[in-house]
Amino acid sequence: MYQTRRHLLTAVATLAGGAVMQSTAAHAASARTINQDADVALRSLYAAQPKAHQLSTRAKAILIFPKIIKAGLLIGGQGGDGALRIGNRTVGYYNIAAASFGLQAGAQTFSYALFFMTDAALKYLQDSNGWSIGAGPTVVVVDKGVAAGLTSTTATQDVYAFPFGQRGLMAGISLEGSKITRITPRA
Repeated sequence: MYQTRRHLLTAVATLAGGAVMQSTAAHAASARTINQDADVALRSLYAAQPKAHQLSTRAKAILIFPKIIKAGLLIGGQGGDGALRIGNRTVGYYNIAAASFGLQAGAQTFSYALFFMTDAALKYLQDSNGWSIGAGPTVVVVDKGVAAGLTSTTATQDVYAFPFGQRGLMAGISLEGSKITRITPRA
């Protein structure tokens, strides 16, 4: 009986993780939808985190993922589409995806904005055939504590990541192990 229950849990977890990864690939948003959602998400971030707006004036580019979906039951996955902006102009589209294994259950949505502060970090993203976060440019996740001490003098890292807009019932938001890949959304 124990093995049957374990096999059932493993099968359900595999399906849950696979469903998230499949849904982002099969239902990729249009370029227009990604841009509209990115506009709304950036306004929301700037209203909640004034330091993000200050940082945007110095950033070489901003990669905004307006809606990342994360779900899992032991095995999980997360994914979403985003827009890379230089100035106020979208110059590319990207997908973020990750899989995880461990004690986890639930589902949530959240947003991420990555502020590229150096030309080298931006070039790394644009030239890579999929950027695995944790390799390449240094990424600092900005929470309210980090944001409080962030100034134009102390902002010296390659990339600053702002998670925001979390909704749902699943603990933790992480970029570690995520892969960001350039995509071509439908028009």
